[in-house]
Amino acid sequence: MIRHIRHTALFCLLLLIALLLNAIRIQLVEARSLDNNPANRRASVARYAQPRGDILVEGRTVTRSKDTGELLRYEQTYTQGPLYAPVTGYASQTYGTTLLESAEDDVLSGTEPLLSPLPFLPLWHDITRGRQPGGTVVTTISASLQRAAYEGLAGRRGAVAAIEPTTGRILALVSSPSYDPGRLSGTGSEVTAAWNRLTGASTQPMLNRAIRETYPPGSAFKIVTAAAALESRTVVDADAPTPIAEPFVLPGTRTTLPNEVTGCHRASLSYAIRWSCNSVLAGLSVRTGPARMAETAEGFGFNDTGLRIPTEVVPSRFGTRMTDAELALSSIGQLDTRATPLQMAMVAAAVANGGDLRHPYLVDRITTSDGDVVSHTGERPYRRPMSPATAQQLREMMTGAVRDGTGTRAAIPGATVGGKTGTAQHGVGNSGLPYAWFIAWAQEEDAVRPAVAVAVVVEDAAADRTDISGGGSAAPIARAVMEEALGD
Repeated sequence: MIRHIRHTALFCLLLLIALLLNAIRIQLVEARSLDNNPANRRASVARYAQPRGDILVEGRTVTRSKDTGELLRYEQTYTQGPLYAPVTGYASQTYGTTLLESAEDDVLSGTEPLLSPLPFLPLWHDITRGRQPGGTVVTTISASLQRAAYEGLAGRRGAVAAIEPTTGRILALVSSPSYDPGRLSGTGSEVTAAWNRLTGASTQPMLNRAIRETYPPGSAFKIVTAAAALESRTVVDADAPTPIAEPFVLPGTRTTLPNEVTGCHRASLSYAIRWSCNSVLAGLSVRTGPARMAETAEGFGFNDTGLRIPTEVVPSRFGTRMTDAELALSSIGQLDTRATPLQMAMVAAAVANGGDLRHPYLVDRITTSDGDVVSHTGERPYRRPMSPATAQQLREMMTGAVRDGTGTRAAIPGATVGGKTGTAQHGVGNSGLPYAWFIAWAQEEDAVRPAVAVAVVVEDAAADRTDISGGGSAAPIARAVMEEALGD
């Protein structure tokens, strides 16, 4: 009898060992695969079991969690969703997160260790199986500038980016047409239908044109070319005639580069910027050379694949290996030169700030749900694409363009405004309707620092090809944004 009891006990011991080994296998070896299994909803249930943190603009929430009473209890809602969609992105129980909702997901969901009252114990929540309330993301956006840009575009395809030149704070980030992120927040057929409708729309309302789309910048890029010519001393006196004759023939070809205005024959750099002479800037770029042109463009931020605000920004592009003919076209913002509106706002900001380009940023600070600050972004240097002397000359050229050149519609009484228009051709054989650009900066006449730098692009498919221009379509939008900045 004792022998049978022993055998039974040994058998039970083996079973217990097998159970323990299986538990170890499940909890350690297969834990990650089980957690990531689409059939496992525990992670999703836990994620949405508490309210998500808020995103703030000037102290007011533009997002808010709503208790649905469903299994996935809390879903995100958006006040003035289309206005702030290019800033917030969406937080969807079905389609994930984008933009700030993605970049700051750990904060907003409450999993960021810094939110813990015991941040020195990183495994605290793993031990307690608890989670801190979602934190708050305080943006740098100005509500008045954001609305001015949004209303200025009035539903037309395009984008606006505005920066405070001395700090890098992003004051406005608008993409049009926009969408309501709240329609993607939950689950079910309505969310799926909204997703299919938005992703299938020809106007691409979910595309963030301010930071995720690049355009040929056209003549707005001539500010970069002028900076390279001055920095390399290809041009010593900006008011003296240049040796660039008209008509200008692209090197190695028989193709002439047309000008839209008269007086460009051997025109000075100042005149060429004020009236946007293609021939002068193209000729000067060839004399400056591709290496120095690329170096200057990269000083402004072109070809930077790592720019974060903290949302990822698509790199703007300027070629590093080109023939002289390709360089000439690239230097006037055509061919393969591409830029986001944020990048072109950075160009204007560098000029306004004396050649010192600050790193752009969208998040001012992170706080706990109780308002305690856990991190502060703060201003920091980015690059210095030019000397203060060059920046001062470009300031004078840009103010001249607004005073009595191509950018007069951006002038603001009682303020110093500098700007540069651009009309960028695109499409096969330049068959597409041109994009209208305007980059600018504004400063109160008695102020020490510039108030704002702004870039506007309008891709207006409904406009007459002969009417669309940076001065006509984009400059009034830039003016409205700058007026708000000067009034703040």
